[in-house]
Amino acid sequence: MRQFVGYAGALAVVVATAPWAMAHHGFGTFLMNEDVTITGTVTRLDFVNPHSWLHLDVTQPDGKVAAMRCEMRSATTLRRSGWSPDLFPTGKKITITGSPDRDDPYSCYVSTVIFDDGSRIDRYGQLTAPVQIGQGQRPEKLGNGQPNISGDWAQEQVVMTDPRGQIGTLVPLSQVDEIRAGGDLQARGAIPGARNTEQAQAAQRAAAAARGAAAAATPNRGGGPAGRGGAAGGRGGAATNLTAARPVTDRYAMSCVFRSVVSEWGGEPVNRVTQRGDTITIQYGRLGVTRTIHMNLTEHPKTIEPSLTGHSIGRWDGDVLVVDTVGFAPGMLNGNVPHSDQLRVVERFWFDTKTRQLRREYTATDARFLSKPVTGTNAMDVSGVPYGAEPCEDLTIDKKSQLGPRG
Repeated sequence: MRQFVGYAGALAVVVATAPWAMAHHGFGTFLMNEDVTITGTVTRLDFVNPHSWLHLDVTQPDGKVAAMRCEMRSATTLRRSGWSPDLFPTGKKITITGSPDRDDPYSCYVSTVIFDDGSRIDRYGQLTAPVQIGQGQRPEKLGNGQPNISGDWAQEQVVMTDPRGQIGTLVPLSQVDEIRAGGDLQARGAIPGARNTEQAQAAQRAAAAARGAAAAATPNRGGGPAGRGGAAGGRGGAATNLTAARPVTDRYAMSCVFRSVVSEWGGEPVNRVTQRGDTITIQYGRLGVTRTIHMNLTEHPKTIEPSLTGHSIGRWDGDVLVVDTVGFAPGMLNGNVPHSDQLRVVERFWFDTKTRQLRREYTATDARFLSKPVTGTNAMDVSGVPYGAEPCEDLTIDKKSQLGPRG
């Protein structure tokens, strides 16, 4: 766990983000203003968070085979959309349309997958109908008289207004059909780096300049993937060096690290709440971390071993579960906001009988890092898929895969 040194003064923090703002989304080094088409056979699928990667063998015009990989959404969001590894068995022939990588001619961003039978699915395609909010009957009380908050819970999915994931921004799934029907995929704005944005245009200009410089330095190198000079040609030395030189930034290092009970409750994953005897457990789906809330204690122990989830005690205030948690190991509270071992989080959970949602309010205080309390609220729906913690491995920088011409 990373340790944080103290600041001269406490941080002044204002948190005002939409519920889906924590979703892991970005275009990284992909050139969203450019197109690429790749046809090949599946060799492997890394079905992981925060992004899945599909590996292909692609036959080049000269008959040689090149190993390529293309990036998809996280395993969690794919599973919630009805996708599964069974869609991509080894040896299956597929065509991918998408966008190329700025540095690596053997990587791409998946916009659409076309199968050999002619069927196709876009990046944000839903293979199963989303479960309607409030669907199904839930007893409001358990046999012991406690309010029933048990179950598998998830925030509403967010998808890009463009089903191919090229244009526009993220919106709740329940709103996207109306936006698409209106015809303006950028009606709600655009994610920086999306197609036609200033950032995408700047990236395209910079990449073109880099390719020109590389061509002048190595005039005999092979071409890139289709859409940039043919179907998966030989990797140039300049591209190899660019890929190897990518820094492992904090974003990548933190992708598979549990942040805090504040931030892990929301976003893409499916979380599970289980009420049993004197404890309530919360299983966080992003990394499979389990937190225990002790219902038979009124005070925290005097000595607590610091941990990622801290020590939680709970009590019922009518139909509201009030949870007090201390004893955290230093870490990240929310986004880029750090917290110390003085963090205290008070949460209130209750089942909203009108919306059929599990709601949570929280207040976080930390005398070392926060000049004032951080507060927030969110709501979780009954999940349309069961809890499951997919493996987490950020493969954005993957120096183990052998890409490029085989042999």
